[in-house]
Amino acid sequence: MVVRRRERVADRDGARCSFCGKAEDEVDRLVAGPGAYICNDCVGLAEQLLAREQVASFITVDESSNEELLARMARLDASREQVERSVRDHVRALRSRKVSWSRIGQQLGVSRQTAWERFSDDH
Repeated sequence: MVVRRRERVADRDGARCSFCGKAEDEVDRLVAGPGAYICNDCVGLAEQLLAREQVASFITVDESSNEELLARMARLDASREQVERSVRDHVRALRSRKVSWSRIGQQLGVSRQTAWERFSDDH
């Protein structure tokens, strides 16, 4: 599915690129995948990397201004929230299929108890 800037979809409100954290209204196109999104800018960068073209280097944390760091931090945090929602959706689906908390916890690298504490209120 492609979410275009002018075609906001109600259940995709707040969708962000899982790589750079840009919101859908900051990019031309946002492609949805299973629990993740990628914007046209990141697709272009990936194409350059795959073609082994010269790619501008990323600005490091130490090279960034406070304003740049604050903006990136907020975008990353929003992406984290998007991923968390997707994980919760997967857990709900698994629990509706009677998959045990032990199996869910094992896949997440946590105990059954930790998985239950994190997600049990979502049912």
